Amino acid sequence: MSFESYNPLPEGMVIRKSTGTYDVLVDGTTVPCEISNRLRKELIYPIADPSSIRPRVVAVRNIQTIDPVAVGDRVRFLPGNNGCGLIVEVLPRRSRLSRCEATGPFERHAREQVMVANLDQVIPVMAAAQPEPSWNLLDRYLVSAASLDLPAVICITKLDLARANSNLLDALGEYHRIGYTVVLTSTQTGEGIAELCSHLQGKLSVFMGKSGVGKTTLLNAIQPGLGLRVGEVSGVTGKGRHTTTRLEMFPLDCGGHVVDTPGMREFGLWGVEELDLALLFPEMKPLVGACRFGLDCSHTHEPGCAILKAVKKGAISERRYESMIHLGEE
Repeated sequence: MSFESYNPLPEGMVIRKSTGTYDVLVDGTTVPCEISNRLRKELIYPIADPSSIRPRVVAVRNIQTIDPVAVGDRVRFLPGNNGCGLIVEVLPRRSRLSRCEATGPFERHAREQVMVANLDQVIPVMAAAQPEPSWNLLDRYLVSAASLDLPAVICITKLDLARANSNLLDALGEYHRIGYTVVLTSTQTGEGIAELCSHLQGKLSVFMGKSGVGKTTLLNAIQPGLGLRVGEVSGVTGKGRHTTTRLEMFPLDCGGHVVDTPGMREFGLWGVEELDLALLFPEMKPLVGACRFGLDCSHTHEPGCAILKAVKKGAISERRYESMIHLGEE
């Protein structure tokens, strides 16, 4: 076959997914697709020098992810005669946001749930009040982002309800001192909206936060009507299953794209079991390895622990330290 007759498969980006269906954007046109069953299987080859034996498949097993295709993925697909397509390849991801599948109490082998692929940053959203901010949940979001080498921008909504709350300001001041970017917003006064837009320009961002923190109102302030569009397609989430039924990427008039996630009361960390969680807390990371017992220190009781010493001196907040220990006990 000549190069002239070679016709490569079309390539596009997944901008929307629901159960069993994926919308792929190709040159401004959206192509509805399904996925090949082959993407749900992993081929197992012999463990040997590739040059010593003829490659052959010795086993086939199901992949260890809930869905092999995520919003943000670049994919190749076979076009069909009805204007639809069949996704046959997922191109390498430069980043991903994953969580652990939430399962029942007797489920032992949870799988990875990739929520968004090829994103640039995570935007944890917390309300200043109504509901009260959950700092431990915020730490969970930040640790998940850090484990995947993703930057995070902390967004606080409803600032007008708690502007004089000294405890709130002290907590946010701690995150700022650690090195996190913190944006304070109020859709009532317009405060912080332009600053947040500047952080979103030219990037694929994912918003994360519990129901009721004001994400819909915030998105409407960023772009009128956007929050309503997001709310119409956001998936539902039930305690014990956490099954996202639909996710969608939305373009922003100011540049960039945003993906909203369903309101989550829980967020199971994925892929951090073998890590020293202190590495994912910026204020603790420089002290890892400086303990008397080096990398074997659990930072809970050992004499000569550099992190415990820093907590005692006030260099590391006791609440953040307890948050790290709590995450490690799960």
